[in-house]
Amino acid sequence: MTWLITGGAGYIGAHVVHAMTEAGERAVVYDDLSTGIAERVPQGVPLVEGSTLDGDRVARVLAEHEVTGVVHLAAKKQVGESVEQPLLYYRQNVEGLRVLLEAGTEAGVGSFVFSSSAAVYGMPYAAGNDALVTEETPCAPMSPYGETKLAGEWLVRATGRATGLSTASLRYFNVAGAANPELADIGVFNLVPMVFERLTEDRSPLIFGDDYPTPDGTCIRDYIHVADLAEAHVAAARALRSSPGRDLTLNIGRGEGVSVREMIDTINAVTGHDSPPTVVPRRPGDPARVVASAERITVELGWKARRDLRDMITTAWEGWLHHHPRP
Repeated sequence: MTWLITGGAGYIGAHVVHAMTEAGERAVVYDDLSTGIAERVPQGVPLVEGSTLDGDRVARVLAEHEVTGVVHLAAKKQVGESVEQPLLYYRQNVEGLRVLLEAGTEAGVGSFVFSSSAAVYGMPYAAGNDALVTEETPCAPMSPYGETKLAGEWLVRATGRATGLSTASLRYFNVAGAANPELADIGVFNLVPMVFERLTEDRSPLIFGDDYPTPDGTCIRDYIHVADLAEAHVAAARALRSSPGRDLTLNIGRGEGVSVREMIDTINAVTGHDSPPTVVPRRPGDPARVVASAERITVELGWKARRDLRDMITTAWEGWLHHHPRP
């Protein structure tokens, strides 16, 4: 079986490609390289440069490589940018997905794994509520990015029901870490690299609000190691291959909450810094607590996260230093 992995030259996508090939699966990467890096793709894995909006090109790649399954990670993913450019996000994330699904079903592709996000849930808690987010928690995305992911899930599920395509929508929580330094996240959009950047510039890490209804007043999130996330994709892909017509929607998290202050304290400890954070005003729309229930994926796929918070920070720091060497 050959898997087309869209966005396979990106941070998460490259980890998925490596995990798939290490598990003995054949892969072809399809990436427009707008944010992806060609060198991340393993030797021997074909890399085709192209957009998911180009249906003719997608169809040719599917036919040429005899693709039988798709793992779709290619997407725009910055929440703030999506608020400023919603039309761009709907075009890339929803129309690109539609084109890919159309080409895939016409080519006889049997399995489709979709990269979704915890952003589909929006702000799921009232003050003081400490329940976990399950796959049944109502979805109320708070940004065009989250909306496109939820719309994508609907489109994937509807296509599966209409055509018999086996589908899985994987709702990622907060991804960190690296399987090796070369594959590390080089963007500065998420908490861990944002803290790293401030530390290496001898500036205090920032906490956006410390008056939330949580034990230490800062937001609580669920963090997942990118290598665990990649292994979840392998498990999902194999489950779809062995169960035609399957329809899965699964959280990818650890089920453990970590506050922003706890995360910064751990980063300081791991990196050898001692930089107390500076508290600044809240950012609009940040929910107080979003922590996954990870039970369903264990039942459905037999998968469970194996790596802890220190693993994430240690490997992310090694990757940061690899890409940002000290003078």
